[in-house]
Amino acid sequence: MKDRDRLQALADLAAMLRDRRLEALRQAALAREETRARIAGLAAAEASDLSPVAAALAGVAYQRWADRARADLNTRLARQTAEWMERQAEARQAFGKAQVLERLSARPPR
Repeated sequence: MKDRDRLQALADLAAMLRDRRLEALRQAALAREETRARIAGLAAAEASDLSPVAAALAGVAYQRWADRARADLNTRLARQTAEWMERQAEARQAFGKAQVLERLSARPPR
């Protein structure tokens, strides 16, 4: 195998790795956004068809539950954000490697 062919093979592998890293980044971002949406969805709607006392009791019970759920979701969001940042760094590095190898393989032979 010639050096040129090896360089092209490396460029192809780097492009595949870049695409894989970008997909992992996309998946991490989607998971993170889904958790953010779930946190936003915990806002309680007012119960208008209940008596004021029953509505207040239901509101307190819901808030207690929502606070626990929000704490769990915030912990999950923190982990997902850390993973997303890691995937960003990996994608950035893979993108740079692929770009360099692509440029090198596109150069005319000496």
